[in-house]
Amino acid sequence: MTELPKTFDPAEIESRWYAHWEEKGLFRPERPDAEPFTIVNPPPNVTGSLHIGHALDNTLQDIAIRYERLRGKDALWVVGTDHAGIATQMVVERQMEARQDKRTNYTREQFIEKVWEWKAESGGAITRQLRRLGCSMDWANERFTMDEGFSRAVIKVFVELHRRGLLYRDKRLVNWDPRFRSAISDLEVETQEVKGGFWHFRYPLADGVRLANGADHIVVATTRPETMLADMAVAVHPEDPRYRDVIGKDILQPITGRRFKVVADEHADPELGSGAVKITPGHDFNDFEVGKRAGFRPAEMLNMFDADANVVQTADGLIPERFLGLHRFRNDGVDGARELVVAEMKALGLLVPHVTRNKEGEEVVTDAEPRTIQTPFGDRSGVVIEPWLTDQWYVDAQKLAVAPMQAVRDGRIEIVPKTWEKTFFNWMENIQPWCVSRQLWWGHRIPAWYDEDGNPYVAESEEEAQALAGNKRLTRDPDVLDTWFSSALWPFGTLGWPEETETLKRHYPNDLLISGFDILFFWDARMAMMGMEFMGPERSDPREKVPWRKLYLHGLVRAADGQKMSKSKGNVVDPLGLIDRFGADALRFFMAAMESQGRDVKMDEKRVEGYRNFATKLWNAARFLQSNGVTASTSHEAPHAEAPVNRWIVAETVATVQAIDTAMAELRFDAAANAIYHFIWDQFCDWYIELTKGSMDEETRAVAGWAFDQILVMLHPFMPFITEELWNLTGTREGELIVARWPQALYAVDGEAQAEIDWLIRLIGAMRTARTELNVPPGAKLGVVVHDASEETRRRIDRQGAALARLGRVESLSFGDSVTGGAAQIVVDEATFILPLEGVIDIAAEKARLAKALAAAEKERDSLSGRLSNPSFVEKAKPEAVAKAREDHGEKAAEAERLKAALERLA
Repeated sequence: MTELPKTFDPAEIESRWYAHWEEKGLFRPERPDAEPFTIVNPPPNVTGSLHIGHALDNTLQDIAIRYERLRGKDALWVVGTDHAGIATQMVVERQMEARQDKRTNYTREQFIEKVWEWKAESGGAITRQLRRLGCSMDWANERFTMDEGFSRAVIKVFVELHRRGLLYRDKRLVNWDPRFRSAISDLEVETQEVKGGFWHFRYPLADGVRLANGADHIVVATTRPETMLADMAVAVHPEDPRYRDVIGKDILQPITGRRFKVVADEHADPELGSGAVKITPGHDFNDFEVGKRAGFRPAEMLNMFDADANVVQTADGLIPERFLGLHRFRNDGVDGARELVVAEMKALGLLVPHVTRNKEGEEVVTDAEPRTIQTPFGDRSGVVIEPWLTDQWYVDAQKLAVAPMQAVRDGRIEIVPKTWEKTFFNWMENIQPWCVSRQLWWGHRIPAWYDEDGNPYVAESEEEAQALAGNKRLTRDPDVLDTWFSSALWPFGTLGWPEETETLKRHYPNDLLISGFDILFFWDARMAMMGMEFMGPERSDPREKVPWRKLYLHGLVRAADGQKMSKSKGNVVDPLGLIDRFGADALRFFMAAMESQGRDVKMDEKRVEGYRNFATKLWNAARFLQSNGVTASTSHEAPHAEAPVNRWIVAETVATVQAIDTAMAELRFDAAANAIYHFIWDQFCDWYIELTKGSMDEETRAVAGWAFDQILVMLHPFMPFITEELWNLTGTREGELIVARWPQALYAVDGEAQAEIDWLIRLIGAMRTARTELNVPPGAKLGVVVHDASEETRRRIDRQGAALARLGRVESLSFGDSVTGGAAQIVVDEATFILPLEGVIDIAAEKARLAKALAAAEKERDSLSGRLSNPSFVEKAKPEAVAKAREDHGEKAAEAERLKAALERLA
């Protein structure tokens, strides 16, 4: 047994043990006959770096997998990375730009080869960082969404969905990123507040038609004047009396001369602006739906932009030539279509100016009402997203959503916390077609070929497509698939599908998916759809059709003040920096302890530092035990014990195992972490070690060694590095801690011993509190007189007299009714413990001090109470100010109670 050094270096321990575990294959030990347990990691982008959300997500997964591995299961944590189409292509293109090079200088094949070269050189950063966190993943079978086997699965799913009528090509609006010239997903759209304008224009009614008030026009308002070049209707509410008589009449658009109808639609809000809305179905998601209800087919909807968001001619040819080629709005200092539209409408006298008054009462006229507009941006490109009407491939998500919804309803998929079920059903029941094509080069190229008439032939290979088409000349679709499409196959594609491998048979369905709630729809729901569509028919047992049995949704990691972390706010926390400062174990424990179901985690570096101190306390406890001859236990079973303190720690150990098992079964990571934390810090270190100092006989050494071993095993899922180090330094072991046996909670609870030691702890704690509150000198030993003690209490005092003397600073202990002079009284159960204080402290002065402090605490408490009972303060003050007042009130109320109790103790 190696002597433990005084201190430990987390960085050295972490790198050494992780390399050892991985080299020895201990993340996936051979257990062919064991019960399988399977989770898959949400594959991070190959371009990514570990952020604080990754740290939370992967810590929780690692806790679950280490826990199940210790319980003897065949625990598989599938690991891999996502090819991240847009992100990866952007990284490589930026590198090219830095060398005055660009993608279009190369063929598609040449560029893709450069991306693979980048991946080989730079694409492993995130996997190295996951190792630093301690993630015990199955690296020997690491997957990549573009690897050969997984790519085969992706292509097969696309072809099969098309064959089953669940995937089709359609013209619809998409989020179009003009920088990347590609459709992007909703998750890749970031809404920002932008200072903009709200313009009002007069749209003339055609053919001499007038409103009931005599007006020959309808006023419409818009934040995007440029889109009027593709307007196809004006919508009014069917019940709006101002416009009822003109529904079905024509508008004459002033710039284009296009005639279109006034249509009735409940999308128009009579209370908002003029109550009339210009409708541009080809460039607004709401207008698209209004257009469909008005009878326009998507193919008939007008498109006025090209892929770069520059104006092009519409199908009806009515956009004046002077607008063609302009950008949608001012760009690089050059006016765009927006500015020209406003200028021309103003020149025509059809701009309704915005009129206000300044401080002097003078009239101020501007073209538009200033507005802060929620504007969609591409999260990577940084440009404004354009709703764009284009031909794309879509999955019929509505049909695929039926089976997962039923699985959640009948309990085959359990969502934890259950409160997320309502959100899940709301989205799934209103799900829209899923656009799965992207206009990129990097990704899974869509397996579709077109003949010269534009007819598509979908097949797994060009040869198969040619067989479908006959002798027609074919051209392959240039687009690639959305990365969410491929990652939706992760639970089964990573296990060998479409081949029916032994791994797939054994580990599908997965047991658990741990995911952030923010990707519930983008990833989790789609995995459920794909899994049940492609794995469901192959399994007769309905329980085996789902991709995973439990879905655990955790919150976000927020800044200490509760704000969302963002680079612009400067409040982003680097988890690798925290690992450098405090160690991976401390960060992991923080994440677990703060992960409360249904709540976000507030970042608190002080707490991370506190858990680093917790690790130090554990290390020091091991050093104390070693110095007293305590070594590794030789038995998985608890040693026989006679002494109450040893019987108590055995019982407390068993109770902690039970608490952790219950918490893990319910996925209460915070409860599990707090159970082991309080057992180690409070019961074992603060009390058991203190109570056994100076009386370390053979029984106590055996019990202490066994209890400490159980501590290391129970703490290992949360703090794997320090526990593995101590496991191997404290005695001879059959194997590493990572593959040890989880403690069994089968021992009978020793209620008698628990009751006695709990009594002792309460008594000593009360004595220490009284001494502190009454300013008794630390070195002073007091006599104690016990009044009204039962026979059981007398026996306990007799057995625990030595501990009371040492830890309670008791000089003598007797039984009686009273003492002469001043004294403090402590009541524990039925007995009163009287501490004579005559000559130890100035009782009169102490009473005066306590009374003065009590009055001050009560005054502050009542002042804060008054502020909190004032509705004006609670409703108008900043939330953080109200929270601080409540916190201060609680502290002052507790302080007042403590001082009052101390004053009452003085007889």
